Amino acid sequence: MERQEFGVAVRQLREATDPADVGLPGGRRRVRGLRREELGELAGLSADYVRRLEQGRSHPSAAVVRALARALRAGRAEYEQLSALAGYAAADGQVPHELGPGATRLLERFPGTPMIVTDAGLDLVAVNSAFTALEHWTLTGHRWEWNIAYRTFCDPFEAFRQSPADAADHESVLVGSLKSSVLRYPADTSLAALVDELRTRSRRFDTSWRSPRAVGVYESAATISRPEGAVTVVGNMIALPGDDLAAVMLTAAPGSADAARLAELVGAAGGPAVVRVGRSGPG
Repeated sequence: MERQEFGVAVRQLREATDPADVGLPGGRRRVRGLRREELGELAGLSADYVRRLEQGRSHPSAAVVRALARALRAGRAEYEQLSALAGYAAADGQVPHELGPGATRLLERFPGTPMIVTDAGLDLVAVNSAFTALEHWTLTGHRWEWNIAYRTFCDPFEAFRQSPADAADHESVLVGSLKSSVLRYPADTSLAALVDELRTRSRRFDTSWRSPRAVGVYESAATISRPEGAVTVVGNMIALPGDDLAAVMLTAAPGSADAARLAELVGAAGGPAVVRVGRSGPG
């Protein structure tokens, strides 16, 4: 009975989800909501497995429940209902770290553009080989060596420089992101420890935390020093709300000397489109 009720709940959410709300084309459709194939792709599951779940012929893991809830943009109450029907307790305010299918596809489709993917706590989850080709992200062995906010405020990169205006915008975006994440994930002790560390070690962070400054659009430039010459890139953030991740793409002005230098660096790099990272380094 519980499997059947879980399947009914998934089907109802699927049929009630507007394709446009999850980044899919709308238009005229013969059925309401998402197709099983579309839900499967968004959640990283096969359409046949989604069918078996909806028919009550398979029992999902807790990770599958979370993936379905993220893919369907389910609210907290809906996620808790799905978890209960599947026999699990809902995750209580923990930052998700999984590299979802949407982020994976984004990295795979832009192998020649330096790109990173971060979770809601601003820890890097994955990068591509084009990003590692820049060779500016040095590792320190510190607990938060892969965290953008920590590296920006407490342990900046020697080869990474920004103008005062770009640095101010960049820092404001980081602080605003963390404040939002703390509200969404109040039980995540690692996130709370990170914020405490930043407020203790960085006066700039603490001041911005107490008096945050809104930034309309996140686009800031930075110059990365290289032995063969510096290259200036612009970072643009892309939100991936289904997995609560964000991607940052680094590009140079079209036709510029920086664009040519960046293309040379990336072209000589090689390597996989998706490089998972963590506390122990790329892997």
